[in-house]
Amino acid sequence: MSDPSFAVLQKVRNGERTFGITPRIPGGFISPQDLMKIAQVAEKYKGQIKITSGQRISILRIKPEDVENAWKDLGMEPGVRSSYSVKNVEICPAAFCKRAKQNSVKLGLRLEKKYYGRTAPNRTKIGVTGCLNACTSANSKDIAILANQEGYIIRVGGSAGFYPRLPDEVATGLTEDQAEKMVDSIFEYYSENAEMGDKLGPFIDRIGFNIFLEGTMQIYNKKEEIEEPRK
Repeated sequence: MSDPSFAVLQKVRNGERTFGITPRIPGGFISPQDLMKIAQVAEKYKGQIKITSGQRISILRIKPEDVENAWKDLGMEPGVRSSYSVKNVEICPAAFCKRAKQNSVKLGLRLEKKYYGRTAPNRTKIGVTGCLNACTSANSKDIAILANQEGYIIRVGGSAGFYPRLPDEVATGLTEDQAEKMVDSIFEYYSENAEMGDKLGPFIDRIGFNIFLEGTMQIYNKKEEIEEPRK
């Protein structure tokens, strides 16, 4: 019997297989109704609630035969659609934070909506933050959007995983729209040129950052040069 969809197998104890399910919570913002729904489903199926590091809530210890019904009761999308997709976009609460230099929540939610579940050469994380404190651990993400008083800063290839890697800086002083175009350009170049299984950081190391930057900027400049529709 195959494992249930959109569920992660947990440690097998005494031969018992249980799964964790994690619904999509864009940017970590959740309505009281959805929060109560998660609690009700966890209680119904005798699950354990865990707040994850990715600004989501998992329900653990779900029996395999209950996974499908638990998802139906939740009525929510899965947080991760595939191992080869954009895993999540983490967003700091810049709109509510006194330290924020840019209100990056709008940009973050726009990117979350655009990139949720997008196919990628490997799992891809995006972090968006309104200042250099980087409360989303943005510097450890594949694509990082940070901010200072001059605008947005884009970095790529960060990782805090088994092989830690500091990110490379692509651009600074961008407007909100320019930052979104730069993320689009990075993702487009990565998707078109990396091999399946390539994480962004190792891909950059293999081809060289200068080559990656040149290719990304060619795409970005074309996006910037698009003429306005004629009247």
